[in-house]
Amino acid sequence: MATITPIHQAHPAPDAANSQMAPQKSPQRPRDPRLDFYRGIAMFIILIAHVPNNRWTGWIPARFGFSDATEIFVFCSGMASAIAFGGSFARKGWWLGTARVAFRCWQVFWAHIGLFFFIAMSLAAIDVYGGFEKSYIASLNLAPFFNDPAPQLVGLFTLTYVPNYFDILPMYLVVLALMPVMMGLEKISLWAVAAFSVLVWLVANPYLIGLGPNGLSLPAEPWSEREWFFNPFGWQLLFFTGFAFMKGWLPKPPVSAALIVLAAAFLILSMPFGSWKVFNWVKAANEDLAALIRPTWDWTAQWREKTDFGLLRYMHFLALAYLGWVIAGEGGKNLMARGQSVGAKVWSFFLGIITKVGQQSLAVFVFSMALARLIGFALDQTDRAITTVAFANLVGFVLIIGCAYGAAWFKSQPWRQKK
Repeated sequence: MATITPIHQAHPAPDAANSQMAPQKSPQRPRDPRLDFYRGIAMFIILIAHVPNNRWTGWIPARFGFSDATEIFVFCSGMASAIAFGGSFARKGWWLGTARVAFRCWQVFWAHIGLFFFIAMSLAAIDVYGGFEKSYIASLNLAPFFNDPAPQLVGLFTLTYVPNYFDILPMYLVVLALMPVMMGLEKISLWAVAAFSVLVWLVANPYLIGLGPNGLSLPAEPWSEREWFFNPFGWQLLFFTGFAFMKGWLPKPPVSAALIVLAAAFLILSMPFGSWKVFNWVKAANEDLAALIRPTWDWTAQWREKTDFGLLRYMHFLALAYLGWVIAGEGGKNLMARGQSVGAKVWSFFLGIITKVGQQSLAVFVFSMALARLIGFALDQTDRAITTVAFANLVGFVLIIGCAYGAAWFKSQPWRQKK
């Protein structure tokens, strides 16, 4: 699914004529189209998944296997972090690399806070001024915040109050904060990096080593024992797998017919074991086979758990990622349009859009999470017919595309560019 070319900096030796000149900048490493393409795809799926009662959610990856778009987002974020931050550690050393990670954590933290207050305000405005029978505040279980805001404000800013729906960015923040630890362990050995990541994941998944009911986790509500829906200590394994591939700590997998068949077989055969949709298809076709499969859902519940990132989710995503990487081709060559045919031009157009969305994933993600609730509210005022839902989703796509291009424009700081 993504590149595994190691990060490196070119250091050409200056010739005699240029030896007294100012040192030249290393050539900028081009972005790998595979990373942005697959991350862009994940952004569209995430929007669909978060629109309440959306018909289209019946056809997202989560309905056909153990893993879903969250895995794509986290894995690709790890790869992007290797590019964005791994080079800083290599060029500027551990302290300045850590400072850059801390600055990114600061940005993600305030994105989380801003997202929460915007959505809370939007739902409050609908409840106060809309006069609807349904409580939209209650739809996200935000009543405790509005009923007793003082302690929840403290919890919100200390990340001890993390309501469902607002849990991805806190997970990402904590995983980012682990990066300096990994870069410090790299100086010892790559085996130390791998051992630490696997050990933390094992402790977060207590069913594997028999440590208590919840293992290493973080509290999500002061009044209950609910943990963060996305346990960062479990999900860091996937993040740093993507990081390791992009950083060159892990070698690229071989393109092998045997591996392709094995990965595809695992994805297909595991469907009824991880998807109620596919299981019901099997049950309709052969009830005896379904009766054999059904007990495994109880046996594998923890192995496919989303909160702690169960082992089956990891295996499923790696198989999917391998096929995505093979399909894209070396350097993403298979994604590139060839020729001047109408089909090639159309594909090039859509590829550019998807890639742009992937490049601006944080801005798009925050925007889409807020947008999804507003789309859901709009759909509540309709009969949710097939055409209406399709129109709402497509409008959402257009808006997140606009967000991506707008974010890119602001980041380019055109007001500072010389004419």
